[in-house]
Amino acid sequence: MAERALEIRVVGPQVTVQDLGRPGHAHLGVPRSGAVDAPAHRLANRLVGNHEAAATLECLGGQLSFRTRTAVTIAVTGAQVPVTVAGRAREWGKAVPVHAGSLVDLGSATTGLRAYLAVSGGVEVEPVLGSRSTDLLSGMGPEPVSEGDVLPVGSPTETPVAVETVHFPRRSRELRLRLGPRQDWFEASSVQALGGSAYVVSSDSNRIGLRLQGEPIRRRDDGELPSEGMVLGAVQVPPNGQPVVFLNDHPTTGGYPVIGVVVPEDLAACAQLRPGEEITLRVV
Repeated sequence: MAERALEIRVVGPQVTVQDLGRPGHAHLGVPRSGAVDAPAHRLANRLVGNHEAAATLECLGGQLSFRTRTAVTIAVTGAQVPVTVAGRAREWGKAVPVHAGSLVDLGSATTGLRAYLAVSGGVEVEPVLGSRSTDLLSGMGPEPVSEGDVLPVGSPTETPVAVETVHFPRRSRELRLRLGPRQDWFEASSVQALGGSAYVVSSDSNRIGLRLQGEPIRRRDDGELPSEGMVLGAVQVPPNGQPVVFLNDHPTTGGYPVIGVVVPEDLAACAQLRPGEEITLRVV
């Protein structure tokens, strides 16, 4: 029987293997990692008949080309990208059968930022601490995908979904924020103005944090805060006053004060925000 694997031909700005991450190890200094847009990751897996924890490929801006060594079913969700199989255009957000030896191409994202490619059986690179996710902060897990890599694929466990209508979600440009634990480190006027404040996504954003540019959040003083635990969605404010929303590869501790935490339901929107796009913070 043919080896179940993907031969990587072309890689865009960044392609990483991601599953649901390795939560529960923060006390050891290990970030959670995992797919930044977890709903898109889960949907892609469901379409091809995988368990939601199976590993997918997270493609920053799309742009991936590979050849299959055996027949598989694929699905692409998250950012909207053109999908072609053996030179023929195929649907985004659908289960697509692929013959052995076929070339699959994902084009540049037209909407959103991170596309998720699921393949029936899941990407079966070696797990580390129970996860196959690439962690860009610690370097744990597999290296980012490179041209020439051969990625093993597992055996299918369930039947792909034959019919399911998928649309790119119309996500709000508001990030809801719960204040605390260190809002008292900032001037009352800055805290009050935070609700409804508009910020632009910085080009320095990555899987570690969504960096925002706008009206600086002013501190009461320049004192130093001892390092303390950080959580997913924490909004840390460095000395320049420009907030950073911690995403999946965030450090487990930090010394800058956290003015609030983005509600979990809004974190997937952070995964699809492009540099230069504007968002609004809303205190809830």
